[in-house]
Amino acid sequence: MQEPSDKSQMVTIAVDAMGGDYAPEEVVKGAIQAARELEIEIVLVGPETEVSREVNKYDTSGLPVRLVDASEVIKDGEQPVIAVMRKPNSSVAIATKLVQSGEADAMVSAGSTGACMVCAMQYLGSLPGIDRPMAGGPFLQLSPETSVFDMGVNVYCQPHDLVNFAVAGCVFARSFLGIENPTVGLLNVGSEEGKGNQLAKEAYPLLQKSGLNFIGNVEGMDIPKGRANVIVCDGFVGNILLKFCEGLGKTVSDWLTQELKGSIPDARLEQVTNKLWRLMSPGAVLGGAPLWGVDGLVTVAHGSSQATQIAYTIKEAKACVENGFIDLLRGELERAQALISA
Repeated sequence: MQEPSDKSQMVTIAVDAMGGDYAPEEVVKGAIQAARELEIEIVLVGPETEVSREVNKYDTSGLPVRLVDASEVIKDGEQPVIAVMRKPNSSVAIATKLVQSGEADAMVSAGSTGACMVCAMQYLGSLPGIDRPMAGGPFLQLSPETSVFDMGVNVYCQPHDLVNFAVAGCVFARSFLGIENPTVGLLNVGSEEGKGNQLAKEAYPLLQKSGLNFIGNVEGMDIPKGRANVIVCDGFVGNILLKFCEGLGKTVSDWLTQELKGSIPDARLEQVTNKLWRLMSPGAVLGGAPLWGVDGLVTVAHGSSQATQIAYTIKEAKACVENGFIDLLRGELERAQALISA
């Protein structure tokens, strides 16, 4: 069980140095940046020769950075369950085992979300009442106090899963956004009660009984408006939503660049389009998010994360350790499950 960190002790974060589109270069760079700025210990996990080559590019004298060898790497496209079984010495597995053994307080990876989830369940297990982990958080600067759960881990959901998503979202909103009584909305095709598919129809009354500040159904257009602090949906919808916004931000920014080129100074045009991209694209603002529901801290960064996003994800992992969010989530889950079972 994860206990809140003793503030007198340095937090230790295991980093999967081989996870992500730009590993190990950007992952190592971001991890060293985090070690320098956050007063934490970093354990870089991956093939020692390859990771050492990247570390040696930087001055790490006096920094609490060390390496743990992992002889295998899980690559994009590999089936997560099979890959984890066949590669017990992969970087993501070894990093998770460091959390299991207590050698690290949390792990961070920008690699396969599926592989992270399988390792988390295999080595750490889940909190009571959680069948599978979940992922979520705010992803648009247009509505920085609105989080969506689940963003892609759980494609097939039961109604009670959406209650768990809502609980996790509320713990996040209170702990990290400072929202005392976050509002919860159920993502649907209409605002009226009784709308939607079978999952939405069955989840609605459970959310009403959950003891959360449930405001009913919300629609896609309500997300950028910030109508609810926590919006719940299954991971199939959540992941499509996430990637649609990611593509939209870049596409609109590129379109404006072409349309306005020559009409305003290039420097101003770059400033405007970059700002628009940051407002609309999850990839511009997301560092990463914990796999909520795991009985240990596993934080997954966006696959295209570069050094800045890696460092930010490590910062989030440190905050999770210091806030003792796993015990907070455990208590809130138990309370909500008791109410909907009454």
